[in-house]
Amino acid sequence: MQPSNALNYDYTVAKWFMYASILFGIIGMAIGVVIAYQMAFPELNYLAGEYGTFSRLRPLHTNGTIFGFMLSGIFATWYYVGQRVLKVSMAESPFLMFVGKLQFWLYMLVMLAAVVSLFMGYSTSKEYAELEWPIDIGVVLVWVLWGVSIFGLIGIRREKTLYISLWYYIATFLGIAMLYLFNNMSVPTYFISGMGNFFHSVSMYAGTNDALVQWWYGHNAVAFVFTVGIIAQIYYFLPKESGQPIYSYKLSLLSFWGLMFVYLWAGGHHLIYSTVPDWMQTMGSVFSIVLILPSWGSAINMLLTMKGEWGQLKSNPLVKFMVLASTFYMFSTIEGPIQSIKSVNALAHFTDWVPGHVHDGTLGWVGFMTMAAMFHMTPRIFKKELYSKKLMEMQFWIQTTGIVLYFSSMWIAGITQGMMWRATDQFGNLAYSFIDTVTVLIPYYIIRATGGLLYLIGFFMFVYNIYKTVTASKALEKEPQNASPMAA
Repeated sequence: MQPSNALNYDYTVAKWFMYASILFGIIGMAIGVVIAYQMAFPELNYLAGEYGTFSRLRPLHTNGTIFGFMLSGIFATWYYVGQRVLKVSMAESPFLMFVGKLQFWLYMLVMLAAVVSLFMGYSTSKEYAELEWPIDIGVVLVWVLWGVSIFGLIGIRREKTLYISLWYYIATFLGIAMLYLFNNMSVPTYFISGMGNFFHSVSMYAGTNDALVQWWYGHNAVAFVFTVGIIAQIYYFLPKESGQPIYSYKLSLLSFWGLMFVYLWAGGHHLIYSTVPDWMQTMGSVFSIVLILPSWGSAINMLLTMKGEWGQLKSNPLVKFMVLASTFYMFSTIEGPIQSIKSVNALAHFTDWVPGHVHDGTLGWVGFMTMAAMFHMTPRIFKKELYSKKLMEMQFWIQTTGIVLYFSSMWIAGITQGMMWRATDQFGNLAYSFIDTVTVLIPYYIIRATGGLLYLIGFFMFVYNIYKTVTASKALEKEPQNASPMAA
């Protein structure tokens, strides 16, 4: 291909992953709403026999949203952003185009296998790592293909400087590769004993070692999917949408290297008051507190990027999504370190305050940023004006209301739960039975589920807006430079 055609970017793979993200978003969030209502109304567990129980559906929800919706969104934005910041088209390399398409179809097969196996009850019972060994091999192959795509595109780039977003995409790839390989090392029992199920395996680690490796992985799966991969997006999409340069290059350097070093050591805070050595628990707490600095560094860098341009919050819903995403990121990354302080953790651990913390990050930070990125990409990929600004505004407020209902109800429920578990009467006996603590939480579970339902409704509004943009919106004569064009 001649250099004159080099900037005709090929978004085929980006489109496919965008569709996948939307599909898994619908499935994962819908299941999330169902299991949230199951917590409030236990009889809903028995609508489909064993296949409708909370324990069977919950891994489908977590894997569908994390490794379906979120990860597809990261892949989609990589295949969009990577070409643009490296000034090279996928179409220029038939090999890289083949790798990208192979990655997508293998990814879809792996996700299908994951959904079916989890639905059937095959699970390692390890948080965020439930998939059995044959599917793990598929995951590794998908990841290797993504790595070939990243470094292959960097290898043929025209732009000498690697933009900040690329640092984060590379870190996402390397971090998850290391974590996933080590945590998912397992022994297939059928090949060792000649008995049992072909799919069954046991971890190569045992007891406390297994717990340590699992939560080194578990916490950093959050770090490198929920955090690093999403920061990669906001460093590109917020400046591009707002027309504002990143506030501070030095702050981006400090935040990146701080995040890379500190995050990897914070997983021990999941194991406070367990059989893990006390110094490891303390280290997890200390590094979690230190983690506030690089986390807030990134978020503040984003907010200060809008310095002097706050009027765009009124005129551009996409900027509003991204600014509030950064704000929720700040909330989540102050709340997590607070929960990791040993005295606070004594109250918070195993309570509903923990899912409250997780979801103000996933719904507010990851969800808002992923949808804003797709909104920004759509006019440029499909060369169509965004269908409805009014619908976007409605979606924003409905989902924001849902998030606030979700995390506030879980904060109250969690603290109530922890205090009831610890309460004693004048004789030193426990004041409440376990079932007392369950029944008192039912109103909060109803509020949480309703908040999740509002978020799901907002997601359907997002999907409809994208669909109408692609199928019925006004064609664009030229690509917008900054703010995405949208019909009223």
